[in-house]
Amino acid sequence: MNPGESALDAAAKRLENALHVLEQRLAQRAKQAGGEAGDLFAQDRANLAAELDAARARERELEEAGAQASAALGRAIQEIRAALNGQAQEV
Repeated sequence: MNPGESALDAAAKRLENALHVLEQRLAQRAKQAGGEAGDLFAQDRANLAAELDAARARERELEEAGAQASAALGRAIQEIRAALNGQAQEV
């Protein structure tokens, strides 16, 4: 404590110094957390992009399978009609 400084003034200075140190530490932690959050965001974004690519690939596979099934069903219908027409002519 300096001469002419009251105990209250000294306590106020210590409090101000402590607050200053606390603010610096909080700013440093916030900066670190922001960097980590950015990394997590980038990782989540990459994961979502990979999942979207996989879903689109699966969609294409399903569309192709659906087209093949539709073509096979069309051929089966034609064969059934041909067989029924053949039976109708024989009777």
